[in-house]
Amino acid sequence: MEKGFFEQVYDIVLQIPHGRVTSYGAIAEYLGSKGSARMVGWAMNSSKNFPKNIPAHRVVNRNGLLTGKQHFGGNDVMADLLTSEGIEIIDNKITNFNSHFWDPRIELSR
Repeated sequence: MEKGFFEQVYDIVLQIPHGRVTSYGAIAEYLGSKGSARMVGWAMNSSKNFPKNIPAHRVVNRNGLLTGKQHFGGNDVMADLLTSEGIEIIDNKITNFNSHFWDPRIELSR
C-alpha cells in the first residue's frame, strides 16, 4: 500500500539530524511536488497526531524563519527546541541558516 503525502513527509522529517534543519519547499521538491510547500506545512501542523514523535521544529521556511512557531504551544517553544540543538535564533530566524540546512535531495540520495 502506497503511503500518503503526510506519511512521506514524516518519513523525511524523521531523518533530519539533530542540529540541522530543512525547509517546507525542500521536502516538497524531494517528494516530486515542487510548489507544495504549504502542504508540507499542513503535515507539520498535523504531526502531533502521528504516533511517532516527529521533529517538526526542524522544518522552517526557505529563509530560515520560524514560520510554524505558533503551532508549538507557545511562541518560544520552536526556538527553544532549536536552540537546545545548538542552533542560534535571532528575531525568529536561524542565524547561519545555510550551515544548518539539510537538503533531502542531497542527503537522501547517497
